[in-house]
Amino acid sequence: MAAPKKGRSASAQSKPWRSLVLILIAIVALTGGMFASGHTTPRLGIDLAGGTSITLGAVPEDGNEAAINPTNMKTAVDIMERRVNGLGVSEAEVQTQGDRNIIVNIPKGTNSQQAREQVGTTAKLYFRPVLATEPSGGNGAPTPSPSASSSASSGDKDKATGSASPSASDSASQSATPSATATTQGRAVTDALKADPTPSATGSASPSGSPSASSGATGDDDSKLQAEYAALDCSKKAVRATTGEGAKPTESTVGCGEIDGVWYKYLLGPAAVDGTEVDDAQAVYDTQSGAGWKVQMDFTDAGAKKFADITGKLAQNQSPQNQFGIVLDGEVVSSPYVSQSITGGNAEISGSFTQEEAQGLANMLSYGALPLTFREESVTTVTAALGGDQLQAGLIAGAIGLALVVIYLLVYYRGLSFIAILSLLVSAALTYTIMSVLGPTIGFALNLPAVCGAIVAIGITADSFIVYFERVRDEIREGRSLRPAVERAWPRARRTILVSDFVSFLAAAVLFIVTVGKVQGFAFTLGLTTLLDVVVVFLFTKPLLTLMARRNFFASGHKWSGLDPKSLGAKPPLRRTRRPVAPVETKEA
Repeated sequence: MAAPKKGRSASAQSKPWRSLVLILIAIVALTGGMFASGHTTPRLGIDLAGGTSITLGAVPEDGNEAAINPTNMKTAVDIMERRVNGLGVSEAEVQTQGDRNIIVNIPKGTNSQQAREQVGTTAKLYFRPVLATEPSGGNGAPTPSPSASSSASSGDKDKATGSASPSASDSASQSATPSATATTQGRAVTDALKADPTPSATGSASPSGSPSASSGATGDDDSKLQAEYAALDCSKKAVRATTGEGAKPTESTVGCGEIDGVWYKYLLGPAAVDGTEVDDAQAVYDTQSGAGWKVQMDFTDAGAKKFADITGKLAQNQSPQNQFGIVLDGEVVSSPYVSQSITGGNAEISGSFTQEEAQGLANMLSYGALPLTFREESVTTVTAALGGDQLQAGLIAGAIGLALVVIYLLVYYRGLSFIAILSLLVSAALTYTIMSVLGPTIGFALNLPAVCGAIVAIGITADSFIVYFERVRDEIREGRSLRPAVERAWPRARRTILVSDFVSFLAAAVLFIVTVGKVQGFAFTLGLTTLLDVVVVFLFTKPLLTLMARRNFFASGHKWSGLDPKSLGAKPPLRRTRRPVAPVETKEA
């Protein structure tokens, strides 16, 4: 006799508490992270919280008006957008206005000053050899250049290394010892200008009575540049704003740079590597050597050759002429030094960087070269009055819509509406805490379209509950009791929910990829809430309904449970019936 068929595995049915405990732990963890970050509300975008609006005007180089064209403007917008959003997904808006202006909107709550500096820093990026450097504007006396051995032991800030070449420290420590007189420094500057800033392979400086051809200057220019360097006061913002203006890549120039809160002035040689020859740069944390945060650079083929050439020459000099300055808009953003030629097309700048400093430098190296020069036309503060009114109107409309959905659930599903409303509350709690945590972590800012995406997601989530509830009610109409109906309905409902949510998520992903600005906020929120819908239905709604099916109120089909077999028009209960045995015919012999 054949053994009777075994029923379905009851493991999933008998342990619904596991899923409920898991989602409770997730909510508690997210809430704890929200309070630990100090941000208990989502960050708001510029249209809701206000912020800073910057207008930049394109300036043609050398009167070349043809350079201001749609292609270059689009390239500039893309670079600026990546440059600002390199600080975090801050919902900053970068768009053209007319044929020569770019508008940058930076939401309140971001580091608007840092973002403004990165957007406004629009000159090309160059790697220039350092000829001389000293503290500026009363920060310290003029200083001689210490030997390479003394700088190697100081271990202060920036170091440039290749894949196999360790080196030393940065100009901050190399400029810390005051000299006896300024005369010595003046002679050092004069000698530096007369010497070739990129020495030959033998390391000889090639001094002469007149400047070398590589300096790109005449004797009169040397005197003028020396006087400009001597008079340069980098502690004054107005001076820094115009430092290095008009200097061609083939000419020596001056620059300013800040190290640990102290401004230094630099005498710089002709550019050796262009910023466009940096293929990529990123900030990484070195846990193996304990070096902390560092910046890794990859060069193009042409840039790798130039970088290997200049580092090989600089490594043979004494400090500070073994340094190169990374110059952006006249400012020396970093001045690492090298001890040997760096080949292979990649290099590292390491030292006592903070995470913010390393990411900022990597951001400038990655997106520093713009096809046009821009000047800051205006900076205005945007108020959130209009957006606040729109948000209030939107929230009122959303509240009315949510109230109508709840009323419908109560009237149509009665007791089942209790499960649906609890699921909506769990989904809302997860959405709120995740958005609050994403603000300080990746810079996510909630704008009006994002709010619309969250409101649309309410309908998507409610639709998932309805699909499952209707599947359960269909099983009851077929004559099954509640507990088997809950489990038999789940596989079919699960497939429908997953397909529906996959289509919604795919639409949100495509919208996020092909759009920018506020529309991306809508797409991001819609995609996030769609994923949360799957989590809530699988880990909360289904386990909770499994538990409720064990309660007599639902299991007995109470008329207020929403699962009353009579009101659903259920068939009589399914029963097993024995088939009649066919009579056996016998034949008489």
